[in-house]
Amino acid sequence: MKARLAGGHFRMINEKLYTCTGTEALDYFKDNPTLFDMYHTGYQEQMSNWPEKPVNVIIQWIKERSPYLVVVDFGCGDARLAKSVKNKVYSFDLVSNNPSVLQCDMANTPLDSSSVDIAVFCLSLMGTNFPSYLREAQRVLKPSGWLLIAEVKSRFDPKSGGADPNRFLKAVCKLGFSSVSKDFSNKMFLLFFFKKNEKQNSEEKEIEWPELKPFSRILAIVYHSALSWKKGNVASLYSATSDWMCAHRQKFVS
Repeated sequence: MKARLAGGHFRMINEKLYTCTGTEALDYFKDNPTLFDMYHTGYQEQMSNWPEKPVNVIIQWIKERSPYLVVVDFGCGDARLAKSVKNKVYSFDLVSNNPSVLQCDMANTPLDSSSVDIAVFCLSLMGTNFPSYLREAQRVLKPSGWLLIAEVKSRFDPKSGGADPNRFLKAVCKLGFSSVSKDFSNKMFLLFFFKKNEKQNSEEKEIEWPELKPFSRILAIVYHSALSWKKGNVASLYSATSDWMCAHRQKFVS
């Protein structure tokens, strides 16, 4: 029961992060710092069920390149990337529990323009203003710098209400990038690889960004509904809901 309630808290926080702006999320955790630890505990539990973790794929990709390339990790979590490579890594997230992580809104980092070689978003394009995070990555990347994005596969599955990956690719390219490759082979997540164009168009372009929906929305709605029930009924309702979601988990996380 305790584990299920912890999972419910994770899903509620997860839903919050997907449906607010980065600034609102930053204030949310400033007001409730313990929720960040609760969220990442739930996140690690979710990741433990994945046969392959996207951060490990990205770490291996970086290790195959020069250790002198400077990296920025947007939404770094426990800063595993920085701990795993020889490169200089700037780690940013909404809360900092260690000196190597800088707390900030990812749309407004303290990095200089054209100062890094690789920008990473590993399951961190959360928030209604996610395009502003990508604009910030475009600003801080050097010309020909790499942009790596890993996201939950269901968020880019139009058949289940996700975004059209081709629309997303076009939007990122209009921001000043070229698509180098994409990897949809993993059943849990997909990877996009972009490079910042050498020449940037100084004219502001109107970009139509697809909506990136949270993958845990349905369970969060049910959990909120359960809280309105009498105390004696919450456990049984949530237990049944959790069991149903486990049985149908591929619809939401694959």
